[in-house]
Amino acid sequence: MPAPPSIAAEPAALVTAVSKAIERLYSGSGAARYGISPAQFLDHISAVIVRYAASASEPEQLELLAKLRIDELILARACSAGNDAAWDAFLLRYRPALYETARRIAKDPAAARELADELYADLYGVPGPAGRRVSKLDCYTGRGSLEGWLRTVLSQQFIDRWRSSSKTVSLDEQLEAGASFASPNPSPDSQPDPRLAAAIEQSLQELTADERFILASYYLDRRTLADLARQLRVHESTMSRRLDRIAVALRKRIRKQLLSAGLSARQCDELISDLDVRDLDIDVSAKLRQETPPAAFYKKDGSAT
Repeated sequence: MPAPPSIAAEPAALVTAVSKAIERLYSGSGAARYGISPAQFLDHISAVIVRYAASASEPEQLELLAKLRIDELILARACSAGNDAAWDAFLLRYRPALYETARRIAKDPAAARELADELYADLYGVPGPAGRRVSKLDCYTGRGSLEGWLRTVLSQQFIDRWRSSSKTVSLDEQLEAGASFASPNPSPDSQPDPRLAAAIEQSLQELTADERFILASYYLDRRTLADLARQLRVHESTMSRRLDRIAVALRKRIRKQLLSAGLSARQCDELISDLDVRDLDIDVSAKLRQETPPAAFYKKDGSAT
């Protein structure tokens, strides 16, 4: 996902009056709370003006500036940068509404939670090839409400999932259904590549006890993030980010194992996308539950075990 254009790239596209107007908005934007400097604030807002009104007149640029939802745009930029305070504010403000929207769209509570949590993973983002964090929140430009934009993204995500579900079942969905990974008896002609089973098994074995506990609790036992956060004595947003990091790292680990086994990058992606875990002789549930005692983190009194 390309970064929005920066004012530094087109310094002549913004007139001085507009730049000064942007600077005056800094103190009331909440940017300082999230560690965004005045210069960064100017760059974030200017990028939107340059993108949509680079050749417009001064009054037109000022009119666009007046319509921008500055505080929501800055919150989105701070979240995409990985600021913890911004994420706490974001989850507190938008998570309940998004879960409600997901329930209305998906009609099923479990499917709704999966839909919303998938969106949170995309919003949280991962480091890109150049080291820059890639988050879907980078696409929000502040020209409408952030809540409305999130509803639109969630609806489109549901449509995309529905369209793809008739073609293939993703590895993530099959991992989440790990309790039912009883291996059938496939025909000899449909035997999967044994390197894939080995890569998955090895990657699951490399998980720490804490990571296995979190994955098993969330995906197999269907415990909520709030419940896990209370047990681990962390904020729910911290728990959400930790779960996302574990899932992303597991996918990368599986892919790395496949590359080490001699497969090309394209072969790795094709194997994972075409995978039906039920065809593999792997008990995912047993792998996740090994050495994961029920009280792996804290006792009831809050002391570490």
